[in-house]
Amino acid sequence: MRKEIWLMVIMVVITYTAKAQRPLRTDATISGFYTTSMDKILDTIMAGSDLKIVFDRSLVSKYDVVDRFNNENVKDVIFQLCKSNKLYYWVDADMTVYIIRVPEDVARLKKMRQNMEVGRAKSFQIQKSEDVGIQPTLEKRKSDPFNITGRIIDRGSGESLPSAIVRVQHTGIISNTNADGYFTLIAVPSDTCKLEVNYVGYQRETYYLNKDNIKKELIIGLYPALKTLNEVVITDKRSEGLMSTDKRRVSVLQISPSKLEELPNIGEKDILRSFQLMPGISASNESSSGAYVRGGTPDQNLVLFDGFTVYQVDHLYGFFSAFNSNAVKDVTMYKGGFSAKYGGRLSSVTDIVGKEGNSKETNIAGDLSLLSANVFVEKPLNDKSTLLLAYRRSYQGPLYDKIFNKFNTSTATTNGAGGAAGPGPGGPPGGGGGGFGGNAASVSTPSSYFYDLNAKYTYAPDQKNRFSWSIYQGNDNLDNSRSLTLPSAINNGRAINMSDKTTYGNLGSSFKWSSKWNSKLYSNTLLSYSTYHSERDNSSKVTVQDEDGNDEEISTGTFEKNKLKDFSLKSDWEYQLGAKVKVLFGGFASQQHVTYESSQSDTSKLIDQNTSAITSGAYGELESDLTDKIQVKGGLRSTLYDQTGKLYFEPRFSATYTLTDKLTLKASTGKFYQFTNRVLREDILSGSRDFWVLSNGSSIPVSSANHYIAGFSYETGQFLIDIEGYYKQLDNLSEYSQRLTGSRRPGQNVTLEEHFYNGSGYAKGLEFMLQKTRGKYTGWISYTLANATNNFDAYGGEFAASQDTRHEFKSVNLYHYGKWTFSATWIFATGKPYTAPLSSYTINDYSGNSHTFLTISGKNALRMPDYHRLDASITYDLIKVDSRKTGSIGFSLFNIYNRSNVWYKQYNIVNNQVVTSNVNYLGLTPNITLSLKWK
Repeated sequence: MRKEIWLMVIMVVITYTAKAQRPLRTDATISGFYTTSMDKILDTIMAGSDLKIVFDRSLVSKYDVVDRFNNENVKDVIFQLCKSNKLYYWVDADMTVYIIRVPEDVARLKKMRQNMEVGRAKSFQIQKSEDVGIQPTLEKRKSDPFNITGRIIDRGSGESLPSAIVRVQHTGIISNTNADGYFTLIAVPSDTCKLEVNYVGYQRETYYLNKDNIKKELIIGLYPALKTLNEVVITDKRSEGLMSTDKRRVSVLQISPSKLEELPNIGEKDILRSFQLMPGISASNESSSGAYVRGGTPDQNLVLFDGFTVYQVDHLYGFFSAFNSNAVKDVTMYKGGFSAKYGGRLSSVTDIVGKEGNSKETNIAGDLSLLSANVFVEKPLNDKSTLLLAYRRSYQGPLYDKIFNKFNTSTATTNGAGGAAGPGPGGPPGGGGGGFGGNAASVSTPSSYFYDLNAKYTYAPDQKNRFSWSIYQGNDNLDNSRSLTLPSAINNGRAINMSDKTTYGNLGSSFKWSSKWNSKLYSNTLLSYSTYHSERDNSSKVTVQDEDGNDEEISTGTFEKNKLKDFSLKSDWEYQLGAKVKVLFGGFASQQHVTYESSQSDTSKLIDQNTSAITSGAYGELESDLTDKIQVKGGLRSTLYDQTGKLYFEPRFSATYTLTDKLTLKASTGKFYQFTNRVLREDILSGSRDFWVLSNGSSIPVSSANHYIAGFSYETGQFLIDIEGYYKQLDNLSEYSQRLTGSRRPGQNVTLEEHFYNGSGYAKGLEFMLQKTRGKYTGWISYTLANATNNFDAYGGEFAASQDTRHEFKSVNLYHYGKWTFSATWIFATGKPYTAPLSSYTINDYSGNSHTFLTISGKNALRMPDYHRLDASITYDLIKVDSRKTGSIGFSLFNIYNRSNVWYKQYNIVNNQVVTSNVNYLGLTPNITLSLKWK
């Protein structure tokens, strides 16, 4: 593996040093001998070409030029002028060139350009300036309104940009691009002169209309935002920030994957973990990339990648998400009250759209950290098709070993009371069985790794049709077998030899056909296949003394397998009924097959579940701007589930009211059903485990939820306050338990009884966020007050849900200075509840046989200690003279003050003593990441 890493580093360095094409394109040339200032040369270039150059004359005039040019291309001349004077240039979407000293100058020069534009405007026409070339706008005329259709793309790569906002300037006419970047604006006033386009992570663009371009489909390209101009903006103008929400939609977050490196991280840019920094999404589950949204569990969050469902979202015991950020274009999370387009989950939706691949030029990039290496390639195969490949693999470097040490060493105590149960939410996949601690045992070296692969082929035969084939595969092989020695006071300090091997992962693929039938009708049809598998060998051997003092070796253990297969077909349609009315509708069908096997000592199959189900249905939704201030969305989803033979109706509704330019009120409600569940199996001694099952209408009922959400946002030029309250009513929740009966001695029968317990619950909370949205310093503070409660008769009534976190505070701070970005985050959360064995006792029955029993605390009656940590990072951009970013170097510190946050505790009962073993989250962890790309 080390050879592979070095080869990748050499390859990336070579490609980095290669000269790449610049986005500035012109055929103009310049000749002659010049002895003058740089501003005069730039004036000469503008006079003899169609280029528009914006610069600060007081700055540029200080630089002298003494040179002879012989029919040289002006783009090369600009490059050399900037390089020799330690300047840079930035090319805007309309090919305007900005001469800058630091990236912050772009904003200042743009404002200067706008002021010149206003000063020179007459009526509805803008005259051309000597210093700044401005595209002409439409002449004012009286005629009928017209329709505009188009597509928003990344100007450099040709990638479509979903969920971009296109607004007709000075009107209430607005549209969001769909999954393939298409938009439609109906009944645009005839005196309109320009459009405003906004998309998170990109520069805001103004597109000028004229009598010619409005007659055809518009292709509007956006440039990625300069890092130092990033603003985390929560408005309906998706600006250049890291993360934003749309105030026209309730509880929606969108993230720019290209900006993830700005945040501190353990070892990888992590998409799902970045959402954990926002209110309402728990950030104290350090060992899980899965989303605990508003009191929900990760299985209640629907995760889609290019349309197919991903059932396991974690790598490496949950420390990293399963998604390679280099292969991701756009991520949107719906925290609640989501559209009728989505179904099958109770809590939230995370919709991930993969990159299509660069349609203009070949691009190679790679990342190297202390944890893993990854490389991706995107290239145009011809003028109609593109290909993207991305591969990531871990290697056992310092960070990897540190994570595994959390499982290999622990401290055992023999308290008669207290202590936490095994890993609850966020614990290691399959539970954390074993790991019963001791005094520094002899530990075998784990042999473990993870990898993931993305591939996507896109074919666009014409402007109306697009086909894509996407594949994702991710796998973890974790071998955490070890030998642990008990305290000398127990069992004479003898060892427990433990096998703990887990393999789990996903394989998913989708084939999508997108078609634009006309300017108002658009469809998206998708055929997908997704599988999940998990296999675990959790066995142990321990030597004990019998009643006569003789040594006896007892072997115990379980072998578990869980597999899920999902075949799905769905078709989504959009119809622009009018200027302010859009209709969304579609149909879906899926077949799922789930198996779960549990064996004792690899000889006796105790559980053998094998179930299948077919789910089908349809949905319809109406989006309408009732007025310029009121937007509503109402929908209905109906689902037929063959296991119960019932039809389930799910009404949805949301609305926003723009009370003033600064204040927006919002609310939503809806009914939601879930047919595929990841049930939690609580094992007090071995740790909580979970596996996927299908609802059957009896022992595993179809779970449901009702969402009620209300809030408001108040925005000024520099700050934003966003407050939302929510209440979720949950019914038909399921928990799972096993009871092992019979003797474990050789020759004796062992049986395992399964029990599903059903109950209800609720989750309620209030989310508050204060955010600074503009300037060199940006960031936010958030506070969430929440309560997640379950009610199961089998456990005596109400108790705190395992994922309940009452108080959570987050502070996110980013400061940009030139090529440098400094960031720091601090997280505080109150401890989660747990159940623990308090003591054990032994009694003899009438036959003289002894039986050991545990005294257990009340269900989730105890609380873990409070969780808090501080992370920080520094990132330096590698920028070429033409202002293009070609890579970055980042250094981060995770858990700076080395807080010992408890992950989980484990127990073993030896000689009627409860042996407690603490396992903590990571302490102080440094990391270095090198990212390079060739474009």
